[in-house]
Amino acid sequence: MTKKMKISIFSTAGIAILALIFTMIGVILRNQAMKYTESYTTSYIYVLIISFVFVTLILVAMGIIVLKFPEDLESTKIGKTRFPMLTMIDEEYKGYIDEGSNKCTLEEFCESFRGYAAVNLNLYYSIDDIRRFIASLAVSHILILQGMSGTGKTSLAYAFGRFLSNEALIVPVQPMWKERSDLIGYYNEFTRKFNETPFLEKMYEANYKNDIFITVLDEMNIARIEYYFAEFLSLLEIPNENGRYLDVISASDKTDPKKLKNGQIKLPKNMWFIGTANNDDSTFAVSDKVYDRAMVLNLDKKAESFDVDNNKKLRITANRFEALCNRAKKEYKLRFRNKHRISEFDLYLQKEFKFSFGNRIMKQINAYIPVFIACGGDEMDAIDDILSKKVIRKLESANGVYLKRKKDELLKTLDDIFGYNKMPICKAMIESMVKEL
Repeated sequence: MTKKMKISIFSTAGIAILALIFTMIGVILRNQAMKYTESYTTSYIYVLIISFVFVTLILVAMGIIVLKFPEDLESTKIGKTRFPMLTMIDEEYKGYIDEGSNKCTLEEFCESFRGYAAVNLNLYYSIDDIRRFIASLAVSHILILQGMSGTGKTSLAYAFGRFLSNEALIVPVQPMWKERSDLIGYYNEFTRKFNETPFLEKMYEANYKNDIFITVLDEMNIARIEYYFAEFLSLLEIPNENGRYLDVISASDKTDPKKLKNGQIKLPKNMWFIGTANNDDSTFAVSDKVYDRAMVLNLDKKAESFDVDNNKKLRITANRFEALCNRAKKEYKLRFRNKHRISEFDLYLQKEFKFSFGNRIMKQINAYIPVFIACGGDEMDAIDDILSKKVIRKLESANGVYLKRKKDELLKTLDDIFGYNKMPICKAMIESMVKEL
């Protein structure tokens, strides 16, 4: 690219003064040149060259002449925008070409991830936990990891990012967070710049790529989730993925980044939010509003070490993952017999506990079970797992005395409907809830 030069406009007096200075310098330099050559022509050539260089250096030093190189022009562009970091991402992804995906099944995907975490990160998880993790991503873009400290909640999300060659962003949630600006940043009226956060940068980058992006909200319930994450919860409920736009700044500007439209950023469909939650005196209880929209994975104990057959990384895009999940929903639809069992249990809960599954829960059940099976799991195990998280958990809000009185009948009903001891997770959760009363 040709160097660009910008010269400021001078007044008439200023030009006259510069001309005088130029003349004086020229006379001095000509006299010096005559000492070394007898030719007037040669001496004047020396004078012109030296004078030009000398005066140009002075003017550059004074800022009157400004030389613009390509990188300087880019810096100027970034310097003018309110979003310098997002503008840099625009430049980074000019001409970006998607690399595509590896061919694999969901079962191979789970096995490879489990092996990779064990061999490369010394993190061991049961194959059932890995299947639950992957199947949960097929149901919701919000996943809550619960369990005792040290069971590898944050590590699981981190390992998944490493496995995908797209490292997870870990955002430590702060106790005072109350609104979206705590996550995405805010406009500083004094500097006239937007204080961009890594969270906002990651969201913006995800709009350029088709990779799976993982954002970890570490200790997500140390602040009220329904406050700082409220708009994300609402946007993720919108069926049209292309209609999910988050307000970033009130008014647009011509210098704003390319993918910021009318002060809004699109919530990328290839980004998942994984929160780690602790239940102690320093945290808030996760509300039903959040639980209903999210999937939950309980990591209650560390898995034993195991031998690894497959630990290779697999590159899989969000579109490819979605396609695999859609195929699973067609191939492994919930069998009629088990669908009838779920309906029967729903009727029992309506009669005895006055609550129903609802459309959202049924939609989640129909999305979760086929993917869990495609990951190598069993249909009844999938039913037991998701009913414990989405249905049995709601009994926590029931009258404690009534629940305690109905416990034995509830356990027997599970055996009668689904088969003897076919629902161990649900039954263990009921026993635990009654024990804590």
